[in-house]
Amino acid sequence: MMKDTRSYFTQDCLLKRVRARILESLKTNKIPEIAASTISNIDCMMSALAVFTFKFPSLLRFDKARTSDKPFLKNLRTLFHISMVPCDTYMRERLDEIVPSVIRPAYISLFTLLQRGKLLEQFRFFEGFYLVSLDGTGIFSSSTIHCEQCCTKEHRKGSVTYQHQIVAAALVHPNQKVAYPLCPEPIMKSDGMQKNDCERNAVKRWVQDFRREHPPLKTIILADGLSSNEPFINIFKNQNLSYILVCKEGDHTYLTDWFHHADAQDKPSFTETVKGVASTYSYRRDVPLNESKDACRVTVVSWTETKKGKTTKWMWVTDLTVDLTNMKEFTKGGRARWKIENETFNTLKNQGYEFEHNFGHGKKYVHTVLPHLMMLAFFIDQCLQHVNKRFQEAYTKRGSKKALWENMLCCLYTFQIPDFESLYHFIVHPPPLVMQSIL
Repeated sequence: MMKDTRSYFTQDCLLKRVRARILESLKTNKIPEIAASTISNIDCMMSALAVFTFKFPSLLRFDKARTSDKPFLKNLRTLFHISMVPCDTYMRERLDEIVPSVIRPAYISLFTLLQRGKLLEQFRFFEGFYLVSLDGTGIFSSSTIHCEQCCTKEHRKGSVTYQHQIVAAALVHPNQKVAYPLCPEPIMKSDGMQKNDCERNAVKRWVQDFRREHPPLKTIILADGLSSNEPFINIFKNQNLSYILVCKEGDHTYLTDWFHHADAQDKPSFTETVKGVASTYSYRRDVPLNESKDACRVTVVSWTETKKGKTTKWMWVTDLTVDLTNMKEFTKGGRARWKIENETFNTLKNQGYEFEHNFGHGKKYVHTVLPHLMMLAFFIDQCLQHVNKRFQEAYTKRGSKKALWENMLCCLYTFQIPDFESLYHFIVHPPPLVMQSIL
């Protein structure tokens, strides 16, 4: 018999925890209720979270399920503790009035739960540090639809593209299949701003919030080549964050010359060949980041891999103490930056979350609130994939996440489901009556 998951890592407990934190945050931020409405703010928030939990491709499809399938509506109210479920239009209107920061405490609460459950110990890396990968990504783009918070891109022929972006972050580890997202930071114009917001300003805001919420956490920031410059490095240094940043030779010719022209004493290296793949590791300390007189000094690490006659090179800059004994481990950490692309963005785009679909733009905040809730649903799914035994068994049974999402909806449309643990058990061990109907 399968051993049960610890109760606080069941999906039902995770959703109750998230609901409680969002409700508390709505009150703290004094988000007003609509006096004439029987649908509360928390019902709207949890209904939107349900959209992404069950991987509906649009709010309209969710609305059709709500109105045409009575078992689904009853299950929805039971599983998400919703009194009244809004229609798609009303949901957008209500969420448009709610600032995205209301959702932030829910992310913090899940992260704290992982810490207390000792699950983050599996993510420790390189002298007890944790790896957090940062990257910017678009969440909305249009040549016609826009709001006052849209950033604009003017083209040569006079056309304008309106867009919203976020700085996303995820806790990653080279040996872990899951990546835990942290609350993203919007890149958008705030009240009174005339110029576009930028990724650097968003990173600065994200870092300040992260360090305020997790002050003692030993953290290494992983980021792409756009971040390997002095302003970004100073942002990390000012918040006592270490860093491993991609360094492209074409963008850092001065640093690259310093590195390549060092002698063997200043640039220790070694080469090993495993199964026909030759890897050369080298590093140099105290290298100026640029030719400025007061340029910050960094350690440069290089890894060159030759496989079947093809050579690939990677280079990073860091403030960590690197030597020949830990260089291989270091490069694994540098490569883990891609997990925010592979395990996060690609999953959101290709495994049912419909990350690239425009669920609604609105006039104020809905364009950002909905992606925040989508990533929160992804956070819960990652917790389940990591530790929830019934979810893992159902996932294995169905063979893919998309098949699992489809099976979940099929059950919700047909049967009364008391909780998520029962739902996953039902998927793995359907009653004989269901088997007969299938046959």
